[in-house]
Amino acid sequence: MTSIETTGRTVEEAIEAGLDKLGVEKENVNIEVLEEASRGFLGILGTREAKVRLEVIFTPEELAQEFILKICECMNLKVDISHNKKGEYHHFYLTGEDMGILIGRRGDTLNALQYLVNLAVNKKLSKIGARARIIVDIEGYRKKREKTLERLAMRISEKVKKTGTKVVLEPMNAQERRIIHYTLQGSKDVETYSEGDDPYRKVVIAPK
Repeated sequence: MTSIETTGRTVEEAIEAGLDKLGVEKENVNIEVLEEASRGFLGILGTREAKVRLEVIFTPEELAQEFILKICECMNLKVDISHNKKGEYHHFYLTGEDMGILIGRRGDTLNALQYLVNLAVNKKLSKIGARARIIVDIEGYRKKREKTLERLAMRISEKVKKTGTKVVLEPMNAQERRIIHYTLQGSKDVETYSEGDDPYRKVVIAPK
């Protein structure tokens, strides 16, 4: 592991200086405070800067990829994994043979895999006060599911407008509920809200 020692007027300033030199994010290092900043006599003489040691650790993407590969190995699945980061989210795309078993019914297995990856990675990152948000997709399933949910939202909203009666959808995870809410947020005729507790939380489409 790569490590360096840096100084600054405060601990945070020393840490930022180290991150700049290493070219990494805070969640990718272990931080050890070697010396706290202090002031000398009358706050002038003998002023001492803060000193820290930064040690590079595995990145969130490395931790996530390692976990996913272990899961697939246990299931005798060979997969190719690609990764990119969009904003605060790490996106992992899996391709290979027999991927249907990792998707499951309406993405249930895929969502469970994503949950476990986030849990495993953030457990390690929590030791340094960091956190990562990870999205796992298989063979473009999430994009297809998004389109399906958008069509469902529009179809149910038309039904609600005609009947004047609210419709309660099946339980969905937070990611899928957001798609329904976003699709109908500009509607003049219907409104959406969620009710219940996870994992049985549902979206309700109701007339305004």
